[in-house]
Amino acid sequence: MKFQIEREQLLGPLSTVVGVVERRQTLPILANVLLHLEDRTLTLTGTDLEVEISIETETLEGDNGQCTVTARKLLDICRALPETATVEFTSEANKARLRSSHSRFILQALPAQDFPRLETESWEERLKLPQTTIRALFNRTAFSMAQQDVRYFLNGVLLELDENTITAVATDGHRLARSRATVEGNIGDPRQVIVPRKAVLELGRFLSEGSDDVTIELNPNHLRLNRPGGVLTSKLIDGKFPDYKAVMAQVLNQKILVNRHQLHEVLARTAVLTNEKYRGIRLELEKGLLKVTAHNPDQEEASDEIAVDYQGDTIEIGFNVTYLMDALRALPTDQVEVELQDANTGCMLHKPDDDDTLYLIMPMRL
Repeated sequence: MKFQIEREQLLGPLSTVVGVVERRQTLPILANVLLHLEDRTLTLTGTDLEVEISIETETLEGDNGQCTVTARKLLDICRALPETATVEFTSEANKARLRSSHSRFILQALPAQDFPRLETESWEERLKLPQTTIRALFNRTAFSMAQQDVRYFLNGVLLELDENTITAVATDGHRLARSRATVEGNIGDPRQVIVPRKAVLELGRFLSEGSDDVTIELNPNHLRLNRPGGVLTSKLIDGKFPDYKAVMAQVLNQKILVNRHQLHEVLARTAVLTNEKYRGIRLELEKGLLKVTAHNPDQEEASDEIAVDYQGDTIEIGFNVTYLMDALRALPTDQVEVELQDANTGCMLHKPDDDDTLYLIMPMRL
């Protein structure tokens, strides 16, 4: 195998693929990236046996073939080269040689035939939608995923397909995020799949900023996303996601309308003096005014207030300030509507007159 490529042509795809490669591996070859060259199209593939990413790029010239080399070392070499560098890559037996101007590198190579690939069955469901749509769904929900929860089905994002709607839902048991979008055509039978946390995080790097469509393919055990020049394949989490619709069906009669940016700033200032572990703040709501207070074990205190559009009863309620700020950052609006009831029920945040994206946050005792 031999090829010549511009450093920038190699660096972008390599950075995307390396993200899926774990630093500590049980199999040495899982630390490698698979390079496959055919008709001047170079395909780079990385995997951790749960998620697999393949990215294509064009070479200047080359001889067909394939090999595997250490992913992070190859990335570090490319980053260290000048931006305008041209890289000459040659592999033979168990060695790979890189050359760029006066720089020379020799890397250990492992046989390409030993590189593990995700074995996938035939694909049953296919739908096509803009990359911006699927990126927005995950960006607006992923931060609410659980992390290493024993309830393994919470360590990911639920994708629900129903008629002409795709919905993303994430929860860690203390907060819940739901965002949905309409797709062209009829999706077919309702279906739910849980995309694992690792795949959700890698999607941010995998999906480009362009308006090209991405094709979503499903089978009982895998999800695959195809975009121009790239494929991401992931195993699915086998489990039953909580009934999020029942959780969100709370009766919340008290409504607040407030500027999202100003509320975020008030919360950020007050959060400085919260308990570092529990991050609790108290909201005191009365007609036209919201007061935010925080205390910590060092007997320090912070308070701030903001004018709001509210005409209901006086309410005092505690929340994790991080959860509130995460939801406010994710909402694509200047004004935000907050629905409350009392100190024992959660609050719902969403764009006024639009419930496509909703955030439910449970209260905490202070």
